[in-house]
Amino acid sequence: MPLALLALAIGAFGIGTTEFVIMGLLPEVAGDFGVSIPTAGFLVTGYALGVVLGAPLMTVLGTKIPRKRMLMLLMGLFVAGNLLSALAPTFAVMLIGRVVASLAHGAFFGIGSVVAAELVAPDKKAGAIAMMFTGLTVANVVGVPLGTHVGQSVGWRVTFGIVAALGVVGLLGIARLVPEVPRAEGVRLRHELAAFKNAQVLLAMAMTVLGFGGVFAAITYIAPMMTHVAGFADGTVTWLLVLFGLGMVGGNLVGGRYADRALMPLLYASLGALAVVLALFTLTAHHKVLAAVTITLIGALGFATVPPLQKRVLDQAHGAPTLASAVNIGAFNLGNALSAWLGGLVISAGLGYTAPNWVGAALAGAALLLAVLSAALERRDRVSGAVVAQSVPTAAEQRTATVRH
Repeated sequence: MPLALLALAIGAFGIGTTEFVIMGLLPEVAGDFGVSIPTAGFLVTGYALGVVLGAPLMTVLGTKIPRKRMLMLLMGLFVAGNLLSALAPTFAVMLIGRVVASLAHGAFFGIGSVVAAELVAPDKKAGAIAMMFTGLTVANVVGVPLGTHVGQSVGWRVTFGIVAALGVVGLLGIARLVPEVPRAEGVRLRHELAAFKNAQVLLAMAMTVLGFGGVFAAITYIAPMMTHVAGFADGTVTWLLVLFGLGMVGGNLVGGRYADRALMPLLYASLGALAVVLALFTLTAHHKVLAAVTITLIGALGFATVPPLQKRVLDQAHGAPTLASAVNIGAFNLGNALSAWLGGLVISAGLGYTAPNWVGAALAGAALLLAVLSAALERRDRVSGAVVAQSVPTAAEQRTATVRH
């Protein structure tokens, strides 16, 4: 079973690398194709939008395909997209390659989360999900810095070629190590769609958008913030992002460990602490050591919410969780895009490079309020259900009443 989770983690490592490595290679890509840096930035935006749209689309298309086979097809699509990017003769073709690769992202993590959870005992589901997401977090520590270094040294095309090779390894690992996981009998697309009528599923997704959006409000503008405010050299930003990645790894492991024991308390603690740390970042960003510590904490607290939120969606969409799980992955990217836009607005308004931290704190605080609301609604429904259960006579009580009558 651990080997099956390792295969999923390898796929996640490749996906995480290709998602973020482009940020460090934009100048090289822009120079080769003769486009501006803002134009090259569409390679980031296009990927994010592809994840948001591709998560539900690819999951719906795969509703009648066994999950293991669908995971293999998604990795094949990922490999094809990265090969197209590596060999692209024009910028437009590379953009198409990025979008093709992104279509696999959300569905892979969504379906992969369901498969990982079904491979272990019920009380270890969040830990299994966290194991798969470890590949994504480690990508930010190893894959992205290494891919950036290779791209800057021998060419960005080599980087995307290596990422495609990682996808092949992930595909072979899934084919060899992941067992066939049968779909629930009688589950159809309408059952998957019915999960979105559940208010708790929607609340969990909203927490995903706002909570992780709080993280990326700050991290999107980390380079100008650290160079212009903290006084770091340009080359140091890569190592600061490594610290952020290390925080993500630690937070993911903690989230996976405790989400199975105390899911909602973990969300309260991580979201509340994240809001406070982001607010303090407006102050600590002026001091190099404190800024580095804060960046690590943001990564840890932000990713501590990922396993519990993903498990929350799986639990609330019980019986037909695949589509909801994939859409929740898209929600992470939607939060990234929303927070990056809001952070850009406050900077453009002349509020300074630390202003996005206030945006992030507000988003994380809003996610905390939704968590409290979600728990309150759940308690109310539980009490209502208990009252109804007490008011309905059991079969034995009905027979006794009939005999007496």
